[in-house]
Amino acid sequence: MLESLFKISERKSSVGQEIRGGLVTFFTMAYIVALNPLILATTDGAGQFIGGGDRTNAIVIVAAGTALIAGLLTILMGAVANFPLALATGLGLNTFVAVSIAKNSTWAQAMGLVLIEGIVILILVLTGFRVAVFKAIPSPLKVAISVGIGLFIALIGLVDAGFVRRTPNVVWGSTNSKPSAVPLELGDGGQLVGWPIVVFALGLFLTIILMVRKVKGAILIGIVVSTILAVILENAFKVGNSFVSPTESNPRGWGLNTPMIPDSLVATPRFDTLGLGFEDIFGAFTNAKTGFLAALLLVFTLLLADFFDTMGTMTAIGNQAGLTDSEGNVQSANKILIVDSIAAAAGGAAGVSSNTSYIESASGVGEGARTGLASIVTGICFLLTTFLAPLVAVIPYEAATPALLVVGFLMMAQVKSIDWQDLGIGIPAFLTIILMPFSYNISVGIGAGFVSHVVIRAVQGRSKDVHPLLWVVSLLFMVYFLSSPIRSWIG
Repeated sequence: MLESLFKISERKSSVGQEIRGGLVTFFTMAYIVALNPLILATTDGAGQFIGGGDRTNAIVIVAAGTALIAGLLTILMGAVANFPLALATGLGLNTFVAVSIAKNSTWAQAMGLVLIEGIVILILVLTGFRVAVFKAIPSPLKVAISVGIGLFIALIGLVDAGFVRRTPNVVWGSTNSKPSAVPLELGDGGQLVGWPIVVFALGLFLTIILMVRKVKGAILIGIVVSTILAVILENAFKVGNSFVSPTESNPRGWGLNTPMIPDSLVATPRFDTLGLGFEDIFGAFTNAKTGFLAALLLVFTLLLADFFDTMGTMTAIGNQAGLTDSEGNVQSANKILIVDSIAAAAGGAAGVSSNTSYIESASGVGEGARTGLASIVTGICFLLTTFLAPLVAVIPYEAATPALLVVGFLMMAQVKSIDWQDLGIGIPAFLTIILMPFSYNISVGIGAGFVSHVVIRAVQGRSKDVHPLLWVVSLLFMVYFLSSPIRSWIG
């Protein structure tokens, strides 16, 4: 039955391989269940926490909702599209919703805009526009997107593990500060400190050694062994979390989750925010603090970021899994994008922000995932997390992030297929690759690559070589890049 549903043998995989891949994907992105509540558990323009009550109540509710929607949509991705891609609340998008939208409206109005964005992007898929844009991208730029995402997730791994950190600002007096000259540095003050770094380093080398020795389940084994080591070290040395308080940090502490065996493995989930996006779906357009034009621009910003983040992620996963054709087009792209669009709307409707495809799925592909069965495994894990959140909280960043570096290497290997002698391809590919990690944003890299490709081809007198849709998309990206001054201009 599994063979007929997922074509496991045809894609040169096995049931065991898919299960391992699904588990690895879950372990590398389970942090969102803890992180999304921390971002959304803030007050809106009316001074209310999401879901009502206090911040603690908001954290509990959003955590359960985040795991529920991620689980359902990831299972849907596996069942409908048969693609090894997991979905959850989009990082960056949730911050944009909390800071740029909710602070000037209510939570219901903010989630209403997210719901509208999801519906609009679903319409673009059903009309064929989204797939047409994907097919209009030159094949070398698709490769560049995949390589750029590889570097991006490697940087995410290094930052989340604390191997590289933001250089603190230089403080002048009590109120003024000067930005640091170098944005990132090695560890804390140029030195690697604390037991968490030891866990990260040992986990990375263990995973590499197992991969070199061609051991099945190398990435999964690395995560499990690193987590066990982290629990032992925390129990022995009481390392603690890096976030002590809003004004105090512990540079030697664990990045997000502290690896401690919880008193209880089971927690009763609450889903109080389900349906929040429907409560005042068009309220932001009539809200005096936002206004119609500003609300429209906010929807456009969400849409463009979601549109191309997913396109980049799908391309990268498809390339790595060998699920693309000679032109770099992904099999079942339309089904993948339909599910992703539904996820965006579902996230808004459920009050947990727009859900989108996760590039951490590449870690599962690195473990061997090739079909939607892996996504179903990941989705089931998320659903169990609504009850087993305390157990998932045992896995620290430092145990999961070595997988991202290993996968970053695998994706980087595709760079050799780009024609660097053709400046109309080489320069846009270069900008795409470097701006994803440097801006910490997939859409920025894609947009810079599109715009520069169109401009260079026009200068070369080869405008006819550019697909008409790329001209349209590049113009939209210019609006996206200039959205802040446009918002200021329209008040």
